[in-house]
Amino acid sequence: MHIEPGVVDGAKIILSYATAAGALGLTAKLAADSIRNDGAGALVLRSVVTTALVFCFFEVLPHHPAGVSEVHLILGSTLLLLFGAGAAAVGLSAGLLLQGLFFAPFDLPQYGMNVTTLLVPLWATSLLAARIIPPRTAYVELTYRQTLALSTTYQGGIVAWVAFWALYGHGFSVENLAAVGSFGAAYMSVILLEPLIDLGVLAGAKALDRYSRGPMFNIRLHQAA
Repeated sequence: MHIEPGVVDGAKIILSYATAAGALGLTAKLAADSIRNDGAGALVLRSVVTTALVFCFFEVLPHHPAGVSEVHLILGSTLLLLFGAGAAAVGLSAGLLLQGLFFAPFDLPQYGMNVTTLLVPLWATSLLAARIIPPRTAYVELTYRQTLALSTTYQGGIVAWVAFWALYGHGFSVENLAAVGSFGAAYMSVILLEPLIDLGVLAGAKALDRYSRGPMFNIRLHQAA
């Protein structure tokens, strides 16, 4: 989902500063909600874990170029379910920044676009989770249909934002539209795979109940709201 150098440049890149400010504002709200519900210590612990995981997702897991960007297995809905929206948002923004600082400095000018692409869909996914998961349901009891809806929302949001930045930067030429379409089609593999990963992780958390409770994990993992 990385926006490559040159996709948006010149004065147009100023828009990414505004969208990034909004996305980081959403992160602050989600973090504040997490502190209010679980405490600051839990948020800090979870954020350290999610930052390390996101950094590994970008640097260790397979990724390949596709159209206007790259296909990554980011597991945004998995992070949300395990650690909560606040810690997931902090981890995504901090992990992306660490990758840029230490391994891909050429991506830093695109940080505003990339962080927007990661965080706004996460916020939308958190809203959907509150809507489709009954308060009496612990996350370890989620169905494939529910995890598919969450994954589709998150990954679909990433595709939509990448398409927006590509079209904003290079217009509606046939070549650019084809590249955007190629990226969207490639991301279908992630949309199909991530719900299965979510169910596997949740099943593991349920089986290892005694180890997946406590401040490191989202309280909703095992408990109803």
